[in-house]
Amino acid sequence: MAAEGGGKEMNEIKTQFTTREGVYKLLTHSEYSRPNRVPFNSQGSNPVKVSFVNVNDQSGNGDRICFNVGRELYFYIYKGVRKAADLSKPIDKRIYKGTQPTCHDFNPLTATAESVSLLVGFSAGQVQLIDPIKKETSKLFNEERLIDKSRVTCVRWVPGSESLFLVAHSSGSMYLYNVENTCGTTAPHYQLLKQGENYAVHTCKSKSARNPLLRWTVGEGALNEFAFSPDGKFLACASQDGFLRVFGFDAAELHGKMKSYFGGLLCVCWSPDGRYIVAGGEDDLVTVWSFLDCRVIARGHGHKSWVSVVAFDHCTTSVEDGDPPGEFSGSDEDFHEQIHFGAGRDRANSSHSRLSKRNSTDSRPVSVTYRFGSVGQDTQLCLWDLTEDILFPHLPLSRTRTHTNVMSATNNVSNSSTSGNPPNSLPNTLPRSNSLPHSSNPGNSIIDSAFIATSVSKFATLSLHDSRKERHEKDHKRNHSMGHISSKSSDKLNQLSSSRTAKADAAKTLGTMLCPRMEEVPLLEPLVCKKIAHERLTVLIFLEDCLVTACQEGFVCTWARPGKVVSDRPLEDTVM
Repeated sequence: MAAEGGGKEMNEIKTQFTTREGVYKLLTHSEYSRPNRVPFNSQGSNPVKVSFVNVNDQSGNGDRICFNVGRELYFYIYKGVRKAADLSKPIDKRIYKGTQPTCHDFNPLTATAESVSLLVGFSAGQVQLIDPIKKETSKLFNEERLIDKSRVTCVRWVPGSESLFLVAHSSGSMYLYNVENTCGTTAPHYQLLKQGENYAVHTCKSKSARNPLLRWTVGEGALNEFAFSPDGKFLACASQDGFLRVFGFDAAELHGKMKSYFGGLLCVCWSPDGRYIVAGGEDDLVTVWSFLDCRVIARGHGHKSWVSVVAFDHCTTSVEDGDPPGEFSGSDEDFHEQIHFGAGRDRANSSHSRLSKRNSTDSRPVSVTYRFGSVGQDTQLCLWDLTEDILFPHLPLSRTRTHTNVMSATNNVSNSSTSGNPPNSLPNTLPRSNSLPHSSNPGNSIIDSAFIATSVSKFATLSLHDSRKERHEKDHKRNHSMGHISSKSSDKLNQLSSSRTAKADAAKTLGTMLCPRMEEVPLLEPLVCKKIAHERLTVLIFLEDCLVTACQEGFVCTWARPGKVVSDRPLEDTVM
């Protein structure tokens, strides 16, 4: 629980912080937790996660919140900055035996005041579809764990679909499901469909429709998180092998990739216009990757431990130029609306996440500012600004607007375009037009056509940094102990062999386009870096009038944006 700090110790928990917009304040009356408000003993438990949905009811209070704490799952009306939280009246509460919820996601397309569709992933590998308003459990997927026995790390509805959802596991596999299909009574048999560099896609061989529709195997080790692009066409995957991989979702084409400085990547998010991706992980850094140029354009250093969540603030992010306001791109003419697996899917058409495509790579807006945030196991919240001096380093720009430390990335370059760099070396000038080789054939949808065969390998969690190997292994046991363990001896052998491979691969990628050296890209400093919790932070969500954080003790905190506190005294009076 974030408490009022007393004293000047560095360990003091902050209850407010200031940016150029004003003061963000912690609203103690808007804290959500278990009804008894007792800090949860988080040892050996899965991370606390939070999901929101708006049910569009007529009262104007349509926000709903879901969060998991240990074996428990709660569903409340979320009152945000308006009213105090009433923890005595959850709409739904569930306690699970033998497994723990690890992640969840609402379907915004089907949400009404009478019904919502909530997917919940579990530590033993199952996925449950529930309706917490009706208090119903409609379906359980992978019930017998025949599809995957490992922990569910991420679950998301496919943007624009009422029936398709994607599930990632700590095994390194992702599965595409249709809620209308069953999972069968026998283990699925797969047809090898499409392969690429360190990934493969398979379809399920069956005479009748069954789940999963597709299986993706991506990288080595756990697939820790994935995120769909704002338009739903691309998929960014953060893996334990340290790679960010970005795919065209329908065609399963690798668009580009990036390697962490060291260690695994734990989290990933897209900018509201889909131009940039931020990833964080075990190197304690946030890394900004350009989708258009397929390269790292900046790193941010502010955390003292692993970065667990990154998120863009769509309300503070701004892209402005001298032209009339750009139209939101909402054309779906090139999209195949029907999927052969029996579920039509429209593209997501979220206005805040589909900024205009008006800016080509040759033109530059007058003012560009992307705000994103990160939270980590160091209990700190960091806010970052990504401005034009980083986005367009080839142009002379003022560097006084943000706390940005540009480390000789553009000043010490030599004009050596013909210097004969090795094939995979990082060019000195870091041209914006350079991108990884990739195929751009949108017509080859894996959902609409046949595939190329490939094989699947087993994966093991990697430890990539010598000096932190023992601590990493200890932390992984603490944080990821809920997954299925098949054989300790074989796991150790796999881990040893894959660790050696990982170290060799890391040495090869450092100093290349995949993983520039620290001095080769700008280094961002956080606008804000505050300790806001006693336990590691696991949630950061930006809403219109507030931002929401959560820590492993099970406390979900609301921070009012500047000027968004309705009235302090009446709210405080309702708390006691």
